[in-house]
Amino acid sequence: MGPRVQLPPEIQLAQRLAGNEQVTRDRAVRKLRKYIVARTQRAEGGFSHDELLKVWKGLFYCMWMQDKPLLQEELGRTISQLVHAFQTTEAQHLFLQTFWQTMNREWMGIDRLRLDKFYMLMRMVLHESLKALKMRGWDERQTERLLELLVTEILHPDGRAPNGVKSHFIESFLEELTKVGAHELTADQNLRLIGPFCTVAARTQEPLVLHTITRGIFEAIVEQAPLAIEDLMNELEEEEEDGDTPSREPPEGSVSGAEPDPGEEQAWGDEEEDSAGTTLQFDYEAVADRLFEMASRQDTPPQNRKRLYKVIRKLQALSEGIFPEDDIPEKAYRNPRGGRRVRMKKRLSESQQLQNKIGRAAKEASCPGPSPASARQRRSAGADPAVPREQPGGRGRRGAPGRRRRPWAGARAKAAAGQAPKAKRKRALEGQK
Repeated sequence: MGPRVQLPPEIQLAQRLAGNEQVTRDRAVRKLRKYIVARTQRAEGGFSHDELLKVWKGLFYCMWMQDKPLLQEELGRTISQLVHAFQTTEAQHLFLQTFWQTMNREWMGIDRLRLDKFYMLMRMVLHESLKALKMRGWDERQTERLLELLVTEILHPDGRAPNGVKSHFIESFLEELTKVGAHELTADQNLRLIGPFCTVAARTQEPLVLHTITRGIFEAIVEQAPLAIEDLMNELEEEEEDGDTPSREPPEGSVSGAEPDPGEEQAWGDEEEDSAGTTLQFDYEAVADRLFEMASRQDTPPQNRKRLYKVIRKLQALSEGIFPEDDIPEKAYRNPRGGRRVRMKKRLSESQQLQNKIGRAAKEASCPGPSPASARQRRSAGADPAVPREQPGGRGRRGAPGRRRRPWAGARAKAAAGQAPKAKRKRALEGQK
């Protein structure tokens, strides 16, 4: 019997990550984090593309085997925070690239009962990717690299991303960006972050991608405009009251790019609650100009140009201070049940019409006026009983005079045919007399 071949550490970890026992999987996740930190700290260390694909294969089936929603959420947060264990930006980008490649490869094999937890995992990984950018001060070069990675692996027309991955990524991008950077991102930085969506929306040949980007990115910006302006006015009022804005620099002795402690990480639900009242700031005229630049090119498909021009008109109206839904009350924008603004507007308009009708009826009831019975008595007392009253529609008729309906030709012919024998009989009787 030959010597036993020792497997590489990545394969051993992947096998334990996909184990049947939850204790084995949890222990493997903790060991994987320590292994990543130790290996990427060395100058000659690092992972290859194939090694990280094997690691993500194990992490994918670790999530696959996990049941119970709370445990799934905890595991998803632990897996997504592995991106902060890498000590170099190159290793981080390779880790994120292999994640999206793994999701694209394995997506068609996910059954409908497991879709929700993988949707959650994609959202969490995107959240931690943007948080890694935030830790580096939203560096332009790192931002461009991350956006290029996301476009190449998910939105590129020649890519292998399924429609489910594309749609969920587009729908969750603006929401996760709001949670991470709404308090500090400027309008120029936000325009740079949504720039790839402008390019893809103008060039894509897929109607689903165009519709999802238009609804999930551009029209979401239009719908959030009242809240964004309200947040901006609140910040200006606070600055006027305080005089000087507090600096956002980290305290002395802390490192902004340091790896976050998993024990001190804020809970997922708490982050959503903290960012619920914040929105991203945009220069609507700049966004409209950028969209018009991409949509007006000759190689833009006509259906894309038509759809984008509608969004451009809305953005231009916003830049001039014209809101598309001014008649909606302020509290309607904070509808706890969610839903589209158009549906809210329809429900509000119907309820407003009903209230107006009730108000008019109450007003008429409160104002004293002649009752119908007394009015009829006065009319009958003033009129001469000897003179018959003429109906308003003519003699012996009700309503306004109208044209008499003529029977159709077949009926007249039939009636004439039926009456002909009676006329002959009457003439014969007259002749006998």
